[in-house]
Amino acid sequence: MTLFLIGLAILVVGYFTYGKLLARIVGPDDRETPARRCADGVDYVVMPHWKNMLIQLVNIAGVGPVIGVILGIKFGAIVFILIPIGNILAGAVHDFLGGMMSLRSDGANLPRIIREKLGSVYYRVFAVFIVFLLLLVVTVFVNIPATLIDDFFPETPVFLWAVIGIFVYYLIATLFPVDKIIGSIYPFFGMILFVGTAALFVSLLVRMYHSPADILTETEAFRAGMLPHPLIPCLFVTIACGIISGFHATQSPIIARTMKSEREACASFYGMMIIEGFIAMIWAAAAMVIYNQMPEIMAKNPQVVLPIITTDFLGKGLGAITIIAVITLAITSGDTALRSLRMSLAEIFHIPQQALKNRVLLCIPPTIAIIALLMWSNRDAKSFGILWNYFAWGNQILAASTLMAGTAWLLSLRKWWWIAGVPGCFMTFTVLTYILWTSPERGGPIGAGLSLELAYAIAAAVTAVLFAGVFWRGMRLRKISE
Repeated sequence: MTLFLIGLAILVVGYFTYGKLLARIVGPDDRETPARRCADGVDYVVMPHWKNMLIQLVNIAGVGPVIGVILGIKFGAIVFILIPIGNILAGAVHDFLGGMMSLRSDGANLPRIIREKLGSVYYRVFAVFIVFLLLLVVTVFVNIPATLIDDFFPETPVFLWAVIGIFVYYLIATLFPVDKIIGSIYPFFGMILFVGTAALFVSLLVRMYHSPADILTETEAFRAGMLPHPLIPCLFVTIACGIISGFHATQSPIIARTMKSEREACASFYGMMIIEGFIAMIWAAAAMVIYNQMPEIMAKNPQVVLPIITTDFLGKGLGAITIIAVITLAITSGDTALRSLRMSLAEIFHIPQQALKNRVLLCIPPTIAIIALLMWSNRDAKSFGILWNYFAWGNQILAASTLMAGTAWLLSLRKWWWIAGVPGCFMTFTVLTYILWTSPERGGPIGAGLSLELAYAIAAAVTAVLFAGVFWRGMRLRKISE
């Protein structure tokens, strides 16, 4: 219980100290925002600050801070400290810098930001990679909510109909102007999220008061079920959204195109990531309570554990509402992932988006690809597991790339670049180590399968070389700007 409460306090203090420091370094000001300068009535539309914050929160808070931490708490109680520290120093910094770089570049999507900050050579590879990853994201965020909806009707399989309904909604949400669908219904989705999370938090506090050992203690049975994988790199791939997630940088441009003032950026980007950290901490604590009580379910899929947690803490009625909140998290990330994919393709191929015809034509190839991925991933559980592994692995490549782009950007502005460079190097080292170490035999995607020590050594050397390149790029951008 102590680590859990300390972790929550770190998140609060971190926002009002490190978050404000970051804002002073970057310096949001009163310059005209893309929403006003590039208004088109489709993607560039001024919306209220409170609505932008809610949209950003439900966009970024996919199933990662729920499903990811139900799995990630198996690394032990140290997770209650690593989530807030990683969130403040890396994840929230990543989200804020991604949002600010987009704001300062006419609401640019991540591929264009990478091209401007890291150069055209890396951009060419990155553009292909991000399109592929967003296809995976949409597929994953169709599968998971459809599976959870299907679980509500054990007597009547509705999975296929749920998949069709969710994907049709995704298409509608990505084609319509941002204020018509997303701007109208997201406040309702946000309310569901807050109700479900608040209910679980209150129930958790009551349980902690009566039985603090449920969270404070790693029982012998719990330790027997802990993940045998190394904390670095595996934890930072498993708990993606609660600590840091590259997917968030694909969502920030949506809000960067609807903000009326740069001064909203700290609360909208850094602050909403802190809120996601709270969500992750609450679900991690609830999962630890259940695992301490029922260590035999530690071997089960997190999607199976999820309804066990909600029913145990909240009963069937309120527990069902909380499951709906989780479904909402997945859906509100999937629809904006498809929208981000459309916006990114439009920038890559220079296709204006005011005309509905252009938006429809641009969505046809991704739709075909997503349908193919859905058909393949639903053949069996193993296929979906492979899909999820590559999503988690690719997600953190985006995070490392965004932080390195932020490093080059801050260097070019003569700002404190280390605030992005340190977490950027750490995430680069982490994802390289994971790729070099992981293998199907170790329960992960295809990788080099090297020993951990050798993977660490190679990853450290490659990270140093890559950072030197980023530093050189930042200094070159500084000379050009001056």
